[in-house]
Formats: sequence, structure tokens, C-alpha cells
Amino acid sequence: MKKTVMAVFTTLMMLMAVPAVAENFTVQGDMASTIHYELRHQIVAGDSMRKLMLSFVVPESFDSPTYKQKITRFKVRFSPEAEDETTTTNARGNKIIQATWYTVPRVVDATIAFDAQTTTGLNPIQSTAPFPAVSTPEDLKDYLQASELVQTGDPAIRALALELTQGVKTQFDAVQKVVSWVVDHVRYVNPPVQYDALYSLRTGKGNCQNYSHLTAALLRSVGVPVRIVNGVTMNQPFDVSWERGTLTFKMGQGRHSWVEVWFPDLGWVPYDPQNMQFFISNRFVRIEVGVDNNETKNDGLVRWAQSSGARTKPTLQETIGGNFLADSIQVSAKRQNYGPKNLLLGPNVLARLEEAAVQPAPEPPAPEPVPVPPAPSPEPALEPAPAPPIPVPPVPAPEPAPEPAPAPPIPVPPAPEPVPAPPAPAPVSPKPLRYDKPFVFGNLEFPEDVDFAFPRVTQAKGGDSFEMSRNFLVETAEFVTHSVTQYAQVVELAKPATLHEIALALHNFGGDGHLWVDVFKDRDGQPGEILCTTQMVALEEISGRPGYRWVTFTFPDRERPVLAAGNYWIALGFSGKPVVNWFYTYGKPVGPVYGTRYKSIFAKEWSGALNYEFNYKVVGMAAE
Repeated sequence: MKKTVMAVFTTLMMLMAVPAVAENFTVQGDMASTIHYELRHQIVAGDSMRKLMLSFVVPESFDSPTYKQKITRFKVRFSPEAEDETTTTNARGNKIIQATWYTVPRVVDATIAFDAQTTTGLNPIQSTAPFPAVSTPEDLKDYLQASELVQTGDPAIRALALELTQGVKTQFDAVQKVVSWVVDHVRYVNPPVQYDALYSLRTGKGNCQNYSHLTAALLRSVGVPVRIVNGVTMNQPFDVSWERGTLTFKMGQGRHSWVEVWFPDLGWVPYDPQNMQFFISNRFVRIEVGVDNNETKNDGLVRWAQSSGARTKPTLQETIGGNFLADSIQVSAKRQNYGPKNLLLGPNVLARLEEAAVQPAPEPPAPEPVPVPPAPSPEPALEPAPAPPIPVPPVPAPEPAPEPAPAPPIPVPPAPEPVPAPPAPAPVSPKPLRYDKPFVFGNLEFPEDVDFAFPRVTQAKGGDSFEMSRNFLVETAEFVTHSVTQYAQVVELAKPATLHEIALALHNFGGDGHLWVDVFKDRDGQPGEILCTTQMVALEEISGRPGYRWVTFTFPDRERPVLAAGNYWIALGFSGKPVVNWFYTYGKPVGPVYGTRYKSIFAKEWSGALNYEFNYKVVGMAAE
């Protein structure tokens, strides 16, 4: 028989309900796209190079309960042609193309192209997988083991995993609790100091690799197989409608890492904890899998041999492009009153345990009834004889009472003399606030001054061998100097403060005009009227070199705004035709979930909310 031990619930279950801050959404609908993908590598050789090797992974078609991809028209081209080209399949099932040049050309161009049909179906999911797992297939046991980046056996990771899954009966519930914890306790930074799971557990920081490694370490330590997936994401946004407007999700265009979890009845199911989703969208292209990101490094790997006395190393410029040949998004969301404080999306799930049929034991026969003798019939009662009447003597009428004598008048004492009221105390002026505590507040961490066209770092592998493997530095930014859409970022002031300057992480791509920052009053969680404006900065005063850096906007000394504690909004204003991008960070490292807003210039309400947070810095003096 089948015994349901858990009622219908969503994949947004958390350790406890927190209605005041819960930001879970159940989502339903479908996403479907056809993407023409192109990866281009251009390598300029260094001196004294004796050998050059490039490797790429051929993406495979993939099918899961939530995400599917079909790969067609795959092509690879090397110019000049490689002297040796091989195709192998490694132990994880990745198909790897390796090209080798023994006489290294000055410039090598490599192009990988294919079409990817990607679909995401957010329909209800059913699973009967129990927790803990009964057994794991032999060929999946590598995905339960510890590695250099996934420290499954560490006592702290083991203890946390046991705490999170205590009392859990289904695997879906166990996975949900772990992923929800990671979403709420890891803050996105890029690049982090380290990429392993234990670093993220100790510091609460990391990029997509850290999110993946920590999720894998926690689940593997309680017997759930997890593998690391490497792929790419497209920067085409998608909208999810809900009762208060629109949630817009967007990622940078570049390499990304997420996880796939093995369910005995469902197979591999993708999760993206860094992007706060219990699924992956159709903006993802899946390429390579392995036990950790030290192993999944074959796509775009560059290796070479070069004498130790060489003056220059080779340089690599990587360009990832995606052209949407077709795209359809029909997804709606409903906010729930439980779950983690950070935004989290997932489909509905029905998780139940399926138990083996057991024949019930026969019930013992009921005992023979004991006969009860009938009660004796009651005798009829006799009617009592009527009582004789009691005589009542007549009552004489009362005599009329004499009229009372008039009461003597009561003397009224004279009114007392009025007492003059004491003089009112003089008003006491409140003690003026002293703004003497310097403060710097904001979303401060981002890859400053990085040229995203050349982001890789050379690693020595011993002797005269070197390599450059893929990294996950992705350019995440919005073009904010256009006349169609306006963007605003919330600023939370814990104490009264006077503002001296506001800095934004910007990249000047050219054009002409001036920039400034407007500060808005908060009105029901949206920007209201403008309170103050910084001084203007001419575009030619901002460096145009590659990368993002702080651009500072100041308030005049005599016009520095004084603000009470509370929420305010900042937005970039401009004149002319500047081309400027504002860098953002995945998730909400500092502010509230709905603290990044946008709207059309023709709309009155800022009904659009973004799943990321712009990088900003507010400098001033705070009061006690």
C-alpha cells in the first residue's frame, strides 16, 4: 500500500516559518528557447613557446523533470588548423576535443558553435524517494565522496547537515532544507579568496563555485549524491508576474556553476542555489559535469610549454555570444508566508513515501456477549390525597402616615478665593544632534578595474608547463543611461546622517553629457519625490579604460542633506547621450529583497523588482 506521510508542499520549505520576512514564491509555467551559441577564443602566443594545447567539451542533450536541452549543429573550427586533434570521453561522461600545435602560430583562433533548444517546465513534481537513502548505485558513489573543494568529511559540515535534516523523511525535504540554508547564509562576492565549501561555511561568502561546493558538501555528507555542473548563462532577462507587479531575473553572459542532485525515482535534478532557484531557467546551457570545479575545467582549457626564461606569456581573449532564435516565457508566481528571508523560487512538489504492501494481522473474534437479566417492572405509584385548605385571617388596612415636617435650610459656605495657576515651565529645546561619526555604507564588493575581455590568470603546473582554465568572473551590469527605463537602488540608513558623497560602480563606454545622482524619499517601498541631487560630473572626466570603478558624486558643502534614519532611493541621472553601465551583484548582499526597482519613464509606479543589487557607496557623518 502507499502511505502518504507528507502532505502537498512546495520546494520552498525551510527550517521554520518566518511569515514577516519570508520571500518564497511558488512558480508555474513554461520557458522555451532556441539559442545559437558561439564561443570564440583568440590566443596571442608568448615567446619561446614550444607547444600549445586547447580543449573544449562537446555539450550533450539532457533531460530532467524541470530542465531539458537538445544540442544540434555542433561545429568546431581552429585557425590555423591544429597539427593534432583528438576526441575522448572521460570518466564523468564528458566528450572532450583537444587540439595541439607543436609549432605554435603567432595567433590562434578557435570557434565553437551550436544550437541549443532549452526548455524549463515548472509543473508539479512527484517523488517517493525516502531519506535517508536506502542505497546508492555503484556508478554514482563518486558523487558522495569528499574532494579538495567539497570537504564532505569535515566535522563542521557534517554537524550542520545532520542538524538541517533532523527528522526529515523524504529526500526532497532534505534537499530543500539544505539549499534554503545556503541561500540565506552565503553572500555573493566575486572573486572570493577561496572557492571551497569550508571557506564559504566559515566566512558566509563566495561566488557560484562556493554555492555549489557548499551545497554538494552538505548533501553528500548525509548520503545524497550531488555533482557539479559547469555551463554558461545568457544575459537575456525574463519576467515572472506576481500579484504586486513583475519580478525580473537576469544573469551576466558567461560561465556559471550549479549542481545536480540524484533522486532514485527522478534521476538528476538541477538546482541553482547561487541564483536562488530550485531549478535552472532556459537561459542556461549545460556543458560539463564532475565532482568539483577542479575537475570540470576542460571546456576552454589552455595549456602550453614555454621556457622558464620567456619574457611574455600568451594572452587569451574569450567572447561568449548567444543569439535567441526563438523565446517564449509564460511564468507566474505566488508569494508564500514561510521560508527563508532571501528571494527563492521553485515549483510545487508532492513528496510521499511508498511503503511495501503488508497484509494486516487478522483481528481476534469479539467475545460472546454476557446476557443481562431484565430489570423488574416498577409498581404503579399511588396518587396522594388532597391536603385540607388552610384558613387565612383578614388583614386590616394600614392607617395613613402623617406628613413630614419641612427640613431646615442647609447653609451654603462662601466660595473660596481663586488660587492663581503656577507659571508654565519654559520650553526645553531638544539637544541638537552632532553628526560626528564617519560612516561608509553600501554594496561595496565587486571586481574593480577588471578587463572582462581578458580575465584569466596563468597558473604554473611545474617545470615549463603552464595553463589557463576557465573562471567565473562575469560582467554583470545594466545600461542605465538610456531614455526608456529608469533604475533605482534602496539605501537603508540605520541612524540620522548627513551625506557627503555617493559613489556608483560605473564603466564609461563613451558618448557625451553629464551625470548626477538623485536621492528619493521612500514611499511604500518605492521611490517617491526627489529630496536632493548631487553635483554634476562631466562624462569626459570619467576614465574610459576597461573595467568598472567608483565614480564619486558629491554634495556641495553648504547643501549637504541631513536625513533621518530610514530608507531612501538613489538613481543615476544624465543629460546628453552618455553610454554608461552600472555594475550589479547577484542576489541582495546588503539591502532588502525588493530594494532594486525599475520602471518605464512613462509609468508612475516602480512596479518592477530586480533579483540583483547595484554596487553603491554612501559616505557621510552619522549621529549617535
